[in-house]
Amino acid sequence: MLLGCDFSSAPTSRKPVVLALGVAQEGGVRLSRLEHFSSLDAWHRWLADTPEWIGAFDFPFGLPRELVAHLGWPPQWPALIAHYAGLSRAGIREAFAAFCAARPVGGKFAHRATDGPAGSSPSMKWVNPPVAFMLHAGVPRLLEAGAALPGLHVPAGGMARIALEGYPGLLARELIGRRSYKSDNAASQGAQHYAARIDLLAALERGGTRLGLHLFVCDADREQLLADAKGDCIDAVLCLVQAAWGAARKSSAGPGYGLPAAMDPLEGWILTA
Repeated sequence: MLLGCDFSSAPTSRKPVVLALGVAQEGGVRLSRLEHFSSLDAWHRWLADTPEWIGAFDFPFGLPRELVAHLGWPPQWPALIAHYAGLSRAGIREAFAAFCAARPVGGKFAHRATDGPAGSSPSMKWVNPPVAFMLHAGVPRLLEAGAALPGLHVPAGGMARIALEGYPGLLARELIGRRSYKSDNAASQGAQHYAARIDLLAALERGGTRLGLHLFVCDADREQLLADAKGDCIDAVLCLVQAAWGAARKSSAGPGYGLPAAMDPLEGWILTA
């Protein structure tokens, strides 16, 4: 099974974690269904109870090496994640804010090597979007579910569940540029967002990305993806396409799954960047 995950570090019924589930098909990936989870525990149970999957998850798997070294945190990924999981969100915010306060304007945040090619927010950012808290909520639960994170962690139980770091914005920008296709604010959701979702989904179905994969969807799912003004469902589908690309390259060199052989084993890497 393939899956793409649009994540929230504090999900609710109005802003759930969304999984797009699918299967590989010649020339692309077929969307099977969408699942919604209003709590992190429910999402974690689903991952742990599902025996096999390869998924792309929209949250960072690592922190910038520069930041880790400055803070004196463990420089090996398993020990770093264990340390990070033991911190409170307030403690994380305080440590990261102090780091930024000591740096010049224009260079407040430390970046991972993947941020440049992916165009992603630094994984230490705690607001707009709070990806630092998404890492804090998501990665430990992936490990508890028995997931392998290629290039970072291989569990004793083997490689039945494969978690890869996805980023829907990377594919979306390739297809529709910087056009906005979603908003969490109901007052800001307009016709221009809907039109952008139409174009984005049509491009995915055409296989218009450099990944060379078509998205296959039924009419009912297409309507659901277009109707979701918050964009959570289409973001999960964008991650699903990234997961399909990675799954087709699981035997490639280095960590596999299309990840670069020179990937930093502390920072991680965004799939397809």
